[in-house]
Parts: sequence; structure tokens; C-alpha cells
Amino acid sequence: MLKVAIQKSGRLHDDSVKLLKDCGIDINNGNKQLKAVCSNFPLEIFYLRDDDIPQYVFDGVADLGIVGENVVKEKNKSVQTVSRLGFSKCRLSIAVPKAMEYAGVQDLDGLKIATSYPVILQQYLIDNKVSAEIHEISGSVEIAPGIGLADAICDLVSSGSTLFTNGLKEVAQVLKSEALLVADKNLSAVKQAILDKLMLRINAVQKAKRNKYILMNAPNHQLQNIVALLPGMKSPTIVPLAEAGWSSVQTVVAENDFWEVIEKLKACEAEGILVMPIEQMII
Repeated sequence: MLKVAIQKSGRLHDDSVKLLKDCGIDINNGNKQLKAVCSNFPLEIFYLRDDDIPQYVFDGVADLGIVGENVVKEKNKSVQTVSRLGFSKCRLSIAVPKAMEYAGVQDLDGLKIATSYPVILQQYLIDNKVSAEIHEISGSVEIAPGIGLADAICDLVSSGSTLFTNGLKEVAQVLKSEALLVADKNLSAVKQAILDKLMLRINAVQKAKRNKYILMNAPNHQLQNIVALLPGMKSPTIVPLAEAGWSSVQTVVAENDFWEVIEKLKACEAEGILVMPIEQMII
């Protein structure tokens, strides 16, 4: 059985649980216990503080962990990244008071910077040859300049609204972060085999999210042009319709290309275009 650690509450928790459920894994944690055994997959889940997850994986207490990249880099534990999961995206950035003039990273020289990520920030300052004083605090970092605790901050940013509310502006991006699946580097062959099965499911869910399944009615005289627009997984499926001169065309389109492809299909006289989400996509 694989033991996987996830955040016990918060957005990362919700996204992690959703991913596992999308993989068809039944999680029974009705009593809000700190661990749960899945009924239809050899998986045991530990609900932990996200800051503790890299340590649990490094120590072998948990085999896997779903945790933010920012936490993995800050804790600096020797764990392997199995997959980038694509959710809980944010950035670790430096922000200064709106009134402060800022032309580049060298303007941070000699300042006091408040952060909950001293390891990452220190490396960033070293890389940029900046000498600044790091003031480590555990929370409410954004108020530090306003109360005179620091001249600037280094904190996680999503929309930037919290910075704006506290009279700050984002001036430098230190790290882009997203959820990672990390693993103990010393998994046994049995546990590695279970992880391979889990990754088959995760990859299928991730591919599905990046693609759309579309069906359309197309005039036969345009089929060659339409097929050229639709590479799909191998090639589109074409089925003759009851009405002479028309066919049904079915394929998969990458989400990033979706609207551009739809416009071109319309120009090729495609009609009745149906778009459907894909639950899993196994290639």
C-alpha cells in the first residue's frame, strides 16, 4: 500500500482530493480523520500541514506527497518530483510600497525584506548579487512594510489583490509554483508498481483536462479540408449520415487550440458542432 500525504485543509487539499477522485479512487474520510484508507485502490492518505509534507516523504513516513513547489524548494529535502500537477498555481514575488521607486533588483540592496521563505529568497539574492537583510515571519507578511517591520516583502501572489489592499506593488518574480507529486527516492519495487498504476490514472486525467471531444456534421466536399484541421489522437472518425452528401466527424482537439480550430471549421461549412469534456484520456 502506498502512503500519500496531502494538505489537511485549504485549496491545495481540495484540488488534491479532486484529483484522486477523478482518478476513480474512493476516499472515505467522513469523520475528518487525519488518515484514511481508500477502499478501491491500495492507497492510504495522511492529512498534514503542507510545510511538513516534504519532511514526511524524506523520512519515508509517507511514500508520496502532493505539495506546492514553493514548499518543496523552501524545505530543501531530497525527494524526487514525479509529476507537475498543474493546479494551485501561484508565484513567489517581491513587493515594495507603491510610492517606492524601483528600477531593478539592485534597488533591494541594503533593504530589510520580510518573508516566510528565507531559503528561496536568500538564494535569489545571492544569484542576483544583492545584499539585503531577511526578516523571517510566519504569517501576515504583507503588513510588514506598513508597520515598519520591513522595507519590502517576498510572499506568494495569486491575483495581487492582497498586495494592492496593503499599498504594495509587485516588482520581481522569484519563483513560479504549482502543485507537485513528490516521492521517497527509495520506494520498493512493490510500491513503485503501485505508483506506476496511479500515474497511469493521473496522466489520463491530466490529458483529458487539456483536450476537448468534438462532433460535427460536415459536407463531404469539405472533408479533406476539415480532416487537415483535425489531427486528433491519430485521425478523425468519419461516419456517413443518413442525408446524402454529409458525414459526422468526431475527434479530439487540444484546449489551447480549440477556438481557433472551431473558427476554421465554421469556415469549412461544418455544422452542429458539439463540444464535450473528457473524463480520462488514455493513450
